[in-house]
Amino acid sequence: MNKLFEHQATVALKPAAAVERPSVVTVRRGYMTGVSLCVCATVLMGIMFPVMTSALRHVDPFTFTSLRYMIAGSAFLVLLRVKEGRSAFRFKGEPIALAWLLGSIGFCGFGSFVFLGQQLAGRDGALTASIMMATQPMMGLIVNSIVRRLMPPLYSFLFILMSFAGVALVVTKGDIAALLSEPQHYSANALIVVGALCWVIYTFSASYFKNWSALKYTTMTTLLGLTTIIGLNVLLFALHVVPVPTTAMLIAIVPHLLYMGPVAGFIAILFWNMGNRILTPLNGVLFMDVLPMTTFVVSAMSGLIPTHMQIAGACMTGAALIFNNLYLRRRARRVAASS
Repeated sequence: MNKLFEHQATVALKPAAAVERPSVVTVRRGYMTGVSLCVCATVLMGIMFPVMTSALRHVDPFTFTSLRYMIAGSAFLVLLRVKEGRSAFRFKGEPIALAWLLGSIGFCGFGSFVFLGQQLAGRDGALTASIMMATQPMMGLIVNSIVRRLMPPLYSFLFILMSFAGVALVVTKGDIAALLSEPQHYSANALIVVGALCWVIYTFSASYFKNWSALKYTTMTTLLGLTTIIGLNVLLFALHVVPVPTTAMLIAIVPHLLYMGPVAGFIAILFWNMGNRILTPLNGVLFMDVLPMTTFVVSAMSGLIPTHMQIAGACMTGAALIFNNLYLRRRARRVAASS
């Protein structure tokens, strides 16, 4: 259950005289901070797909992923040293092998599979990748059930389906059958879904590192995962699967790296892990439905006029986010009252 809700339940069980108003305000502010962090993170991630559409014309997704996380990893390294000191680089009994595995899954897996799928999808790759990200809340329900052996509330499941349906309306303009009429994109979609699952696993597994802050978890997994990303890249170079980038290719992707490294790779991921630490992954992952909405808005700004069905889908997704959070908060109050 959401830690904030547990805190609210504890407060609700205290005598009226013992309940301090500032503590309630602090809980509410903390909750809104978590929401703001997740929304900001998904908006920044949503913008990265149109950016990658241009970048993938110049370089393969594996090389770009290596360069991106070298920039982001360096920024995390400096920030962790400044915020938590030299002692922050000690593992404090946490499993280094698991941290490496999760970093590899979250960064190498996500970056490689999603962007390779986006490249294979061609002209509509950004839109395809963004809509597949909307499957993450449903994946989160499955992962949470397996990891915690706890089924989510029925209404939360229905709200997630509602949010996914809203996103589907947006990207298909109401023609849902169109998704099934292009079998050539199945392989690309499959890669993107695998990449999305990698990110869900990475997000939910943060709970295993209770002695680490969100910043430390992000930094350690990024740096450890970077070894896998670079190793894979070197192997692909050696096997001539992907070409070694030329100077001209690297210069061409500098503008894309300036966004994908410091913004989408550093700020967005840090905000995402911080927000999920507050809201818990089961609640935070629902905000992934904001990601394709952002991609849609960026496309609209470039001249795409939204249809009535797309507007309806946007409203449906927003309503699902609001209703789910209101439901969980009301459910927590009922549980506290009956205890």
